[in-house]
Amino acid sequence: MNKKLKTDAVDNLFQAVLHLRTVEECYAFFEDVCTVNELQSFAQRYEVARMLREGRTYLEIAEKTGASTATISRVNRSLNYGSDGYDMIFARLQVEQKKETSQEK
Repeated sequence: MNKKLKTDAVDNLFQAVLHLRTVEECYAFFEDVCTVNELQSFAQRYEVARMLREGRTYLEIAEKTGASTATISRVNRSLNYGSDGYDMIFARLQVEQKKETSQEK
């Protein structure tokens, strides 16, 4: 964890996020907290990470997301040398998708 990031204010923000229950609540909260550009940047980086993990090329990702190669490279660096936050979420989503698939059968 980045020690510069760890503050009481950031802890409070994360605690608030953990209390969001639905996508609609997330929209309401994040629209108040972030600018449209900030939220779109978060979403773009997440999509870039997802596509990188799927094995997509930089060109495919840039065309689909509109992200610059610098952004794609930065996200790729986070995937390879970061705090494993993306992979934690991807693993949890994969487990959830498997549960949903098995319940549908």
